[in-house]
Amino acid sequence: MQQSEHPETPQAVGDAQDLPFPVVREVGLFACFDWLGRAFQDMRASPGGSLFYGACFAFMGLVLTTLFRHAYHLTSALVCGFLLLGPFLSLGLYDLSRQREAGQPPVLAHSLTAGGHNAGAIGVFAVILIIIFLVWARASLVVFALFYTTQMPSVDHFLEQVLTLQNVEFLMAYAVVGFIFASLVFGASVVAIPLMLDRRQDAVTSILASLFALGHNPGPMLVWAALIVVFAVIGFLTFFLGLIVLMPLVGHATWHAYRALIEPLQHPAAVA
Repeated sequence: MQQSEHPETPQAVGDAQDLPFPVVREVGLFACFDWLGRAFQDMRASPGGSLFYGACFAFMGLVLTTLFRHAYHLTSALVCGFLLLGPFLSLGLYDLSRQREAGQPPVLAHSLTAGGHNAGAIGVFAVILIIIFLVWARASLVVFALFYTTQMPSVDHFLEQVLTLQNVEFLMAYAVVGFIFASLVFGASVVAIPLMLDRRQDAVTSILASLFALGHNPGPMLVWAALIVVFAVIGFLTFFLGLIVLMPLVGHATWHAYRALIEPLQHPAAVA
């Protein structure tokens, strides 16, 4: 494979205060399908590493479902919540794509320690995601409490209500609240972690760059977000087994989304 056309690497970039604000580019409406195509090539180049991270997603979903099987109102919050943490959990997938892009064979062991060169910024962003996750969990419980004021229905009865749309008001309220939190995380993380991984960019600048990318590309980002939702639903409907393949695909594609949305940094020597 040829050397990457993108000159910046975590080791080559200086301190965050020396970096210019990331320049956001506009992409085509269906650019995400190109990102997914490139992601598939990444998975072919590193099947073991990619499927390892996918299996971690599926395993976490199964563990949460098992541990809270008698408190499904908590399960729904936790399962949806751990997807809110997906951008951080996909850090290793971004690194596998970065390694391949740089002309190196993707190595799982290296990806496990990805981001260590910018641990402070990535840590701050992780804390932000965890706070959002905790607030979402509380909001989810509040929605359940508002619509089930006496006692929670049995799991079978609840699933029947969902599948037959018997409690449309609850479903709409839950969907609206979930949409708000998902939109917040998506907007803040479109390119944030790949940017912090690829450069020594701070968390605030990375979040702002993500919001700028969303603002400059509302149509493409809407299509990309819709695909992520579809993949997540497929993963849930397959009892999380689908996540083994679909989450690595999304993770690798997110790296290529970052490359498409952010202008490559000029040679570090040119940065004042």
